[in-house]
Amino acid sequence: MKRRALAAALTAAALALSACGDGAGGGGGTGDSDTLTEIDYYEAAPQNTQLPKLLDACGAEAGVKVQHQQVPRAQFMPKLLQQASAKAVPDLALIDNPDLPQLAATGGLVPLTGLSTEGLYPSIVNAGQYQGQTYGIAPGVNGLALYYNETLFQQAGLNPPKTWDELTAAAKRLTQGTKYGIAFSAVGTEEGSFQFEPFFWTAGASLKQLDSPEAIKALTLWKDLVDAKAASKSVVTWTQADVNDQFMAGNAAMMVNGPWQLPTLNKKTDLKFGIVPIPIPNASAKPVTPLGGEVWTVGKSNPEREKKALAVLKCLLSQEKSLEWSTNAGYIPSNQAAAQQLATTNPQLKAFVEEVATAQARTAELGTAYPKVSEALFNAIQACLAGGKSPEEALKAAQAAAK
Repeated sequence: MKRRALAAALTAAALALSACGDGAGGGGGTGDSDTLTEIDYYEAAPQNTQLPKLLDACGAEAGVKVQHQQVPRAQFMPKLLQQASAKAVPDLALIDNPDLPQLAATGGLVPLTGLSTEGLYPSIVNAGQYQGQTYGIAPGVNGLALYYNETLFQQAGLNPPKTWDELTAAAKRLTQGTKYGIAFSAVGTEEGSFQFEPFFWTAGASLKQLDSPEAIKALTLWKDLVDAKAASKSVVTWTQADVNDQFMAGNAAMMVNGPWQLPTLNKKTDLKFGIVPIPIPNASAKPVTPLGGEVWTVGKSNPEREKKALAVLKCLLSQEKSLEWSTNAGYIPSNQAAAQQLATTNPQLKAFVEEVATAQARTAELGTAYPKVSEALFNAIQACLAGGKSPEEALKAAQAAAK
């Protein structure tokens, strides 16, 4: 990010938080090195119940107490950027992987040169890098796959779709009355971009050219599904949690969603569902899904605090703890061996594990420019599905905004 843009972002963050204060669990600073600070944005189970347990266990192993703080997602990055401007980033921060370049650009993070990334998926390692150095490492990741209602598919005599044509045909056939064939999130936030990117990238599109023929083809797929009423017009307001609610209620025969929904879905014992990879345009296309999940970072403080923070982080990233976290929180381990082990013991995760191997970090093409381009992209989706613009018009405007 250019210096002027970064300064503007930091100023905006400071103004946004001036009314609510900094709260507990601020930056590492030079205080008691036996107590480390940690920050994340998990607001719901199982993540917000499992993480404190791991922090306590790894803190004890490293001989420190970890002070945990949860901040609402909307306030999270503004708060961290404000702390970075004050050179007071927490000792440990678990951040969404696309936000890593922006935070690393402030100079407030410690390069994780002492931690090994051997055995991790290359795409996961790439997601934690900025200007050739590793500043973040993910304990586990997530992605998107296609969930389908097995009962409805059996009644219709259908197999799970593998291509876009099969997806469209199945969605139309399974649409009856108030029940839609498919649900996805096209909300005007990063969630909307995240859900669209599997179709966007698999079509061969690039975030560097939002109005390419390949990008138009992907957005046309979504528009056709909505226009045919195989997907509800409300997808422009549905978050991924809303999509999951629609699927659980039987209002959608298929949905695009992630593994973090499994703990909730599995509680509904009368719902029989299967999971397959995101359908591709044709049999020869390469499946590419966005790499979801968070990376651990270490804030700059002093050598003693940084050393202890790295010791806690080494524990959190161990194969044992990575597998524990992923199993309990609905993630895929970053360690390839652990991921394969989990896929064997839990068939529900097989599709997600398959996709991780070819997943792409959202910042891989653009680095610190990603948030601006993502905003242009989800605005284009909204303009097309809710605003009446054609895919070509919406994406042309998005490309202009992204520049």
